[in-house]
Amino acid sequence: MLPVIALIGRPNVGKSTLFNRLTRSRDALVADVPGLTRDRQYGFGRLGPVPYLVIDTGGIAGGEEGISELMAEQTVQALKEADVAIVMVDGRSGRTAADEFVADLARRHAKKTWLVANKAEGLDYAMAGSEFHGLGLGEPVAVSAAHGDRISALMDEVLAPFVSDAEPPDEEDDKALRIAVIGRPNVGKSTLINRLLGEERLVVFDQPGTTRDSVAVPFEKNDKQYVLVDTAGVRRRARVHEAIEKFSIVKALQAMERAQVVLAVLDAQEGVTEQDVSLMGLCAERGRALVVVTNKWDGLSGDQRRHVKSELDRRLPFLEFAERLTISALHGTGVGDLLPAAERAYRAATRDMPTQELNRALADAMTAHAPPMVSGRRIRLRYAHQGGRNPPVIVVHGNQTEKLPDAYRRYLINYFRKVFKLKGTPVRLALKTSDNPFKGRRNKLTPRQEYKRKRLMKHAKRK
Repeated sequence: MLPVIALIGRPNVGKSTLFNRLTRSRDALVADVPGLTRDRQYGFGRLGPVPYLVIDTGGIAGGEEGISELMAEQTVQALKEADVAIVMVDGRSGRTAADEFVADLARRHAKKTWLVANKAEGLDYAMAGSEFHGLGLGEPVAVSAAHGDRISALMDEVLAPFVSDAEPPDEEDDKALRIAVIGRPNVGKSTLINRLLGEERLVVFDQPGTTRDSVAVPFEKNDKQYVLVDTAGVRRRARVHEAIEKFSIVKALQAMERAQVVLAVLDAQEGVTEQDVSLMGLCAERGRALVVVTNKWDGLSGDQRRHVKSELDRRLPFLEFAERLTISALHGTGVGDLLPAAERAYRAATRDMPTQELNRALADAMTAHAPPMVSGRRIRLRYAHQGGRNPPVIVVHGNQTEKLPDAYRRYLINYFRKVFKLKGTPVRLALKTSDNPFKGRRNKLTPRQEYKRKRLMKHAKRK
């Protein structure tokens, strides 16, 4: 599973700046799930030898200013979820009482800690961290998150223990379709998985390498192999209602990252919540094939069902590509449609699109609706080819493509989706502006050719 790194420290030491650099994003609000993660942001990153999850926590103001109980609780929760804690201090302002409190939290709750003295640009690295040896967290590493100084070297060291764990999936995983089941607590994820497995199925083993209670369940149905990943842990059907599921977005994101298809489960009786929107938004952002599953559908009246459908349309417009199914996991209604839907989504995500057919579809799309004019010039899209799978990436070459409006980009994506039957998967459109073959050619003329060109121009002016 992806290693998890928590960034902790007092306010204004540069945690969000480092978070943005590690995730290569512009702002720290990558996955803000209201309520549960109000003071923690989550993001995917790959600055170093292996990919990882990073958690940005709220700053803890300690010492004479008092300690926010909520912030401390959020930080402790992040430390429990993380494999590594990066304790950040300000290399310019020196050690404070708040730093000492944060260090104490790290010593008590973190599995592994790194002490980082930030804002060390222009300073002697040894002097920038010297004041923090007394925190008892080892040798401080002086960096500059804003300028990127020594960040790559830091991540190489932080992630070194996880390199050997980043192994490719085994042969069984290669043959089996890996499906992650995500959703808020008590929407019926475990009931659904037990229904898919069968009531008599003995509940499963922990897949080697999985952590934080995410459970992988290999099984076979209709001569096809699957691996179901339940982020809440799989229990026997009789025990499904005995325990309240404890929600962890880390488990959901880790399961999502390794999955080939995601089943996003909603509670029809509660409707679409902010947590649902955030989770499924991250799923679409990561390019995962997706099936939206609305559970507890059997207990709704006709008016309630129409209301839920309208809420899905209103709150989840970015998931128009996903197939939507309504089920009752408790009674089994509609559950038989889930695995075929997951297979359809995966086939769409891994579909081969021949270049000839892509170019024909591009020409047909432009014939039906021509690209717009920009500054008096028509945007021309010349040819297309496939640039990747899972999710499908279509590369379109032309001129002025950087000026193509978002509305026309969506039009092309929807056209390609319809032609190639890409229901169930996001589609990425990569636009490339081709170089003008005539640009700069004048400078490549020989002196004699340039002389003749000027004489011809003079002659034309006289006429």
